[in-house]
Amino acid sequence: MKNLLPLFYLICFVGINASVSAQDSSEAMDESVPNFLERHPLYDFTDELTSVDTIPGFDSKSQKLKVSGIVFKSDGITPAKDVIVYIEQPDENGDFDLRKENDKRYVHNRGWVKTDADGQYTFYTYVPGGDRFYNQMQQVFPAVKAPSEEAYDIPSFLFDDDPLLTKRCRRRITKKDDPSRIMKLTKQDDGMFVAKRDIILASGLETSK
Repeated sequence: MKNLLPLFYLICFVGINASVSAQDSSEAMDESVPNFLERHPLYDFTDELTSVDTIPGFDSKSQKLKVSGIVFKSDGITPAKDVIVYIEQPDENGDFDLRKENDKRYVHNRGWVKTDADGQYTFYTYVPGGDRFYNQMQQVFPAVKAPSEEAYDIPSFLFDDDPLLTKRCRRRITKKDDPSRIMKLTKQDDGMFVAKRDIILASGLETSK
C-alpha cells in the first residue's frame, strides 16, 4: 500500500498541473516571424480579437459550455481591459486533436479573446473529456497576456463533477492553489452548460492603463 501512495500523489499532481505544449501560428502562419516554432500559442491568432470567441467544433458537441468571467488586475478588484485570454482543450474523449501547419503543431480545439473595457470575456466551448487511461482529469488549459507583458500560463480550469477530482486533490487545491479554478456547471433550459471563471492577474503582469 505504501508503494502505491507516491503513485497516487503523482497522478493527482499531474492531473491538476498538466499543461499542453502545442503551437500554431499567427500572421497567417508566417514562418519568418521570430521564434515562430517556439513561441507560446497565445500569440498565434490571425483575426482581430473580441471579448467573445467560439471553439472549433462547438456546434457538433452534445455538452455545449459557455465559460465567462472577468479578468482583474492583481488587486483583485480593478477590471483589466485588453487582456488576451487563450484556451486549448482535449475533445470529449479526452484526446487532443493535434494538427500541423508549416511544421508547427497545435491543438485544434482552442480560442482567443481580448477582454472588454469591463474586463469581461466569454468562450463558447464544450465540456472536455478526461483521459481515463492516464487518469487525467477534465481540464481546459488557459494562458493570459496583459498589454506590454509576456504571455504566461495559469492553472487549468477544472470541473466540480469530475470523478477524478478527489477529496484529496480538492484539499490540495484549497491549501496551495486557487479553488475558484474548479468550475460548477449550471444547465440552462436550452441544454447549454454555463460556468463562471474570474481571473486575477499575477502581480507585475498587468496593464497599467
